[in-house]
Amino acid sequence: MKKSILALLPVLAGCTPSVICAPSPGARDVCIDTHIILTFNEEPTPGSEGMIRIFDLGTGECIDSLDMSLPAGLTEPRSYPPDIDYTKVPYDYSPRTFIPTNRNTLPGTPSGTAEPTPRDMQLTIIGGFTDGFRFHPVIVHGNTATIYPHNNMLEYGHRYKVTIDDSVFGRKIRPWTFTTKSEGPANPRELLVDASGKGDFCTVQGALDAIPDACPELTTVTIAPGDYEELVYARCKHNLRIRGGGKDVTKVHYPNNEVFNPHPMTVKNNEKEGAFPYRRAAFALDHCDDVIIEDITIATDLKGQAEGLLLNGDRVALYDVRIIGDGDALQANGTIYLEDCEIDGGYDAILGRGSVYLLHCYLHNSGGPFTWVRNFKPAHGDVFVECTFESTGDKPIDYGRTQTNHGSSYPDAELVMIDCKVRNLLPAGWSSIGEPTAVMLELDTRDLDSGEPVDVSARHPYSRQLDRKKDAELIKNYRTPSYILGGWTPSRQ
Repeated sequence: MKKSILALLPVLAGCTPSVICAPSPGARDVCIDTHIILTFNEEPTPGSEGMIRIFDLGTGECIDSLDMSLPAGLTEPRSYPPDIDYTKVPYDYSPRTFIPTNRNTLPGTPSGTAEPTPRDMQLTIIGGFTDGFRFHPVIVHGNTATIYPHNNMLEYGHRYKVTIDDSVFGRKIRPWTFTTKSEGPANPRELLVDASGKGDFCTVQGALDAIPDACPELTTVTIAPGDYEELVYARCKHNLRIRGGGKDVTKVHYPNNEVFNPHPMTVKNNEKEGAFPYRRAAFALDHCDDVIIEDITIATDLKGQAEGLLLNGDRVALYDVRIIGDGDALQANGTIYLEDCEIDGGYDAILGRGSVYLLHCYLHNSGGPFTWVRNFKPAHGDVFVECTFESTGDKPIDYGRTQTNHGSSYPDAELVMIDCKVRNLLPAGWSSIGEPTAVMLELDTRDLDSGEPVDVSARHPYSRQLDRKKDAELIKNYRTPSYILGGWTPSRQ
């Protein structure tokens, strides 16, 4: 490609006296997934015109550009044609040997039975999902503006120059250069993510991208304490351990929901196996098996249909994880285990086909149902053992609903509560149970404040109270994770 005149201009030291740039001018050993962070003397206001460009000084080529005239994504729900349906051809989730990226594939290239994603808004490929995600090119918090280059554009051992048009921030910012790390991680199965740049990667997505699909060896991704505002999507990453520094000090989050990143105009998506992938979650592990996530907070920053965490996979275990979402905080499809976790969500805080086993977990919302379980036999649904449920507002909570959805009332739905504690629970327990064949069981629920058994006389007629003596064997089974999770016994070791 012909060298750009801009790429050949001399580079002055520093960005500008009133702006601190990171990576700093002349920085070396920079992560290939780095964001560009500008700190101003006052809160900046990004403009709606101008370009941010990154040049490879070895070739003179502009290897990435962000056009500020393009909106980030949709802000209002869009209307769909009445004949739109689920995919008639199961989506191909098989492991890949070639991973599409923004460097080798045009964002918006359709997969499955979808149409091409329009390129009239910001669009980037994440985790090899070519249809792409809408994203914010610049996010401002206080005096700091974080610029998000398109994923996977930088390479090891290259020197780059950043140029920012004056119209982007309404001021002149001098071009500056930085050089990336000379090579990848010393141990590809032990990866450190550190937003300060002191690790193998600066982002969680960068680390996940470095793992081959269906890797047979265990890969541990350690995330240093910090705030990681990024959209995360990974597919077919097996034998994976994601370890934070603690849910109060390590947080991964992003402003994403179904409005901002909707499903295609020509195909619906849902929780069934083989459906088109969701793009609305802040953090998604799609068809990832044998995974442990621990000591971290994962959240979405938007309301609506907005999962903080979306899981499709078997033998996925979460320990000491806080999940924050709205209108589906957690979507769980496969065999999922949660222990000592916290779920902060709106309606249907847990959505999906299961099977999910929760032990010693704390769930809260501002009122309404906590679950919408959609399992089909022989799979189990959601089982809660010694968990706590409460409303953070005046509106009462309920265990869940299985109302009719696209012609199904989920006759096999299973939701079991064993020795749980509640505050401000609806007397019926469930807001709706669509079919009498659903398995809705409860044992010895107690009031969170008094510790006394709650009044169950007005429970939904399709639910049943378990008896410790008569149902002893069934209760024993429901207390056993392997009974729910297809024979798998989770272990944190």
